[in-house]
Amino acid sequence: MQDQDQAKAYWKDTLGLVRNMLIVWFIVSYGCGILFAPALNSIHLGGYPLGFWFAQQGSIYVFIVLIFFYAKQMGKLDEKHDVHED
Repeated sequence: MQDQDQAKAYWKDTLGLVRNMLIVWFIVSYGCGILFAPALNSIHLGGYPLGFWFAQQGSIYVFIVLIFFYAKQMGKLDEKHDVHED
């Protein structure tokens, strides 16, 4: 019974991490690139409006950071729940 409780806790933590990653992904790609673009366009980065920059370049950088952050956090979760590789 305890194994099932540990498995449920592990998947709850894993799904929470995935949920948070998807929220950040949505805010950056859809929010900054589309919804908030008119407000962000008053700021320029490298000569381009910030809304355009997020839609074209910024979201890619954020996605790369998300990949590394996710891998690091999953490693910590695996160790916390004792399912890590040696």
